[in-house]
Amino acid sequence: MMTRLLTGIRSGLKTPRYWAVLLVWVASLFYVLFQGGKTSLMLFVMISVIVLYLIVLGISGVRLTRGTRQLSTERGQGTVLHAGEQIKVRLHFSIPGFLPMPYIIIREVMKRHNGDSWSFEESVIPNYRGSGTLMFQTPPLERGRYYFTETECVSEDIFGFIEHKGRFHVPGQFRVMPRTVFIPTWKLFDRNSPLAGPQTASAASRKETTQINGVRDYVYGDRISRIHWNATAKTGQWKSKEFEYDSVPKTMLLLDATKAHYGSDAQFELAVSTAASLLEYGGRGRMNMGLATLGDVFKLFPPSSVQGDRQRMMHHLVDLSADGYGKLLPKLEQNARFLPAGAFLVFISPASGQQVLDILRWAETRGMSSSHIRISSGREKGVEGWGAMLASRGTFACSIQSLSELPAALGGGRV
Repeated sequence: MMTRLLTGIRSGLKTPRYWAVLLVWVASLFYVLFQGGKTSLMLFVMISVIVLYLIVLGISGVRLTRGTRQLSTERGQGTVLHAGEQIKVRLHFSIPGFLPMPYIIIREVMKRHNGDSWSFEESVIPNYRGSGTLMFQTPPLERGRYYFTETECVSEDIFGFIEHKGRFHVPGQFRVMPRTVFIPTWKLFDRNSPLAGPQTASAASRKETTQINGVRDYVYGDRISRIHWNATAKTGQWKSKEFEYDSVPKTMLLLDATKAHYGSDAQFELAVSTAASLLEYGGRGRMNMGLATLGDVFKLFPPSSVQGDRQRMMHHLVDLSADGYGKLLPKLEQNARFLPAGAFLVFISPASGQQVLDILRWAETRGMSSSHIRISSGREKGVEGWGAMLASRGTFACSIQSLSELPAALGGGRV
């Protein structure tokens, strides 16, 4: 209590209005001492009550505010948030004590992992218990990790003499996943596709075998022959048979995060969204898919079909920034022991030319079949025949300017 009193006095001495109130109180005290009488005494008592009210409000009030924060989306709480979506924030605050306050100004600051910040400010009239609720909605958010800083509360006394400030911190962190697009088919893994080049001749399609691997929930569209009647009768819910899949060679997504290769943030976001969409495609097909990023620090996730490993890859993409520099091939050569030999290498980058050819040749020396997904800005010159040149050497290549073009570029749909 004494610490709060001293803190309130020190902060008050910095405000000119505190000095004005103090001078009025001192003047009324001298008026009582030198003049006397009922009028001066009554005036002194009234001013003393007001000063006491201001002191109590200064050492308590908004300085002791506590709060709780609740985050939700339009689809409810606990759902995964993707880029372009908004989040609803509900902040409930409570001010201890019984002193009346005309209003409270709440200032919230939300920051992104790259340093961007958003400020939200709103005035709230607390109820007679000194509590209230502030609700607001964020703008459409981009990929990243977000958190809230300290919440600032500002209020004035009922006379409007002095402004009081307080801060409290309510932890609130959430992640926004990259934008993704549904890829119905990736012809790179289709042995009969003319789009995939000769490197797919040894690759089998991801097809189910006749070996039952377990039971799963019924999915709309499953054939009647897939229904597991015994499990359905025991549980009272529709169940389908789960079959084992043919083996498919491991796939490595190699994402270029070199700053000099990207002309804008939107172009880099497109590259990250491309990698995230391919990871989702691999998850639906239970493919052994890994991820490597060529940023300031080389980061590699080995190919895996486990859902938990794929989630770690997605979370890495959430925090990824285009902070790489230098040439790409030396980074790959230094970490060659971590890359599985004989895997499919999918290089995602806006780069073209000799440095990309060097990476593709290096992959061939390790027995890896490679392909290139070029992230185009639409303003490059001299790259019109890049895809045809790679196709002539048996390497699948495509170029996209927006995420909606990705399914068609991979041979699985129309733009």
